[in-house]
Amino acid sequence: MIAQANSKPAQALDASAIARAVKRIAHEIVERNSGADNIVLVGIVRRGARIAERLAEAMAEGGKRAVPFGTLDISSYRDDGRGAPGDPRLLGRDIPFALDRTRVVLVDDVLYTGRTVRAALDALTDLGHPESIQLAVLVDRGERELPIRADYVGRNIGAPRGQRVYVRLAEVDGVDEVVIGGAKQGAAG
Repeated sequence: MIAQANSKPAQALDASAIARAVKRIAHEIVERNSGADNIVLVGIVRRGARIAERLAEAMAEGGKRAVPFGTLDISSYRDDGRGAPGDPRLLGRDIPFALDRTRVVLVDDVLYTGRTVRAALDALTDLGHPESIQLAVLVDRGERELPIRADYVGRNIGAPRGQRVYVRLAEVDGVDEVVIGGAKQGAAG
């Protein structure tokens, strides 16, 4: 579904579609890694962190081992001037486990240019030496500026240039939905 410029945002995913995508991604992570042993989830603050929490819950359904998850704010690692070091808006990180020799699944809401993921990779390697890093995103909207791809994608969504893809989650925004619309305010994701 594509929104026209200056029109009302168009809903691309509703709450049930988001829930299905999260369950499918969780299943794919477990399947690709032959189980959840040695897997940790690290969500990029804000919405990626909430998605990581949901993935951990989905992966633990049915009495399986709980998958550790943490959060990572990559603002000071960005190369686009947003979130410079010392910025009082930095939200920090909460990773209550060692990253060394783990299989990290980095989680974000939207993959777009790849710059957010590049910054997150820099931050993760400053924190430890994982065995591997995989990428899970709820939405991949394409149009990369860097050679980065997701290992797990909830939904591929095309949006016209100049339009944004917004992931709204109940924990942050009071509603679960993905919408397309509104003018882009600079590079994201």
